[in-house]
Amino acid sequence: MFRSTVRARSRDSCVTHALRTGAVLWFDYGLPRAQYYLPERHDGTLVCHYRHRASGDPFAHVGLQDITAWVDFTSLAEGSREGAFELAGFTTQAHFLAGVGIDQEMRLAAGDDENVFARLANQARQLMLPGEMGERFKAMAWLRGLDIPLSGFGLLDLRHTL
Repeated sequence: MFRSTVRARSRDSCVTHALRTGAVLWFDYGLPRAQYYLPERHDGTLVCHYRHRASGDPFAHVGLQDITAWVDFTSLAEGSREGAFELAGFTTQAHFLAGVGIDQEMRLAAGDDENVFARLANQARQLMLPGEMGERFKAMAWLRGLDIPLSGFGLLDLRHTL
């Protein structure tokens, strides 16, 4: 059985130790612990990707496929406290992108070219649709020494689920 666990063992071993003031943003497949360890997920969360096709077999296409497992975001939130950070936000990737104004950014990038805008909108759909990456990917923010609003977490705050 494969499971993903993220833990900050101490302030000295945390990857964010050198950050005295700033923000850390985490984006990955994952769930809060209560959903992560549901009985129906008894096989874990391992997923392999080869040529845009997903499978659960880590021994197929050895050395050629990406192998990943989902993050237990509750463990990651616990790591923020252990690392002396403030947990500043937790939401879905779709809500994060909407909160930071992806639609306005696409319009700025496309200018007056409707074909470019249509292409960007199609790419954004893959990042935001629930059946694609919009709900599967989560976004989390940690702050140290900052007191600033983070617009990406303004539409949906899921910290209570951790």
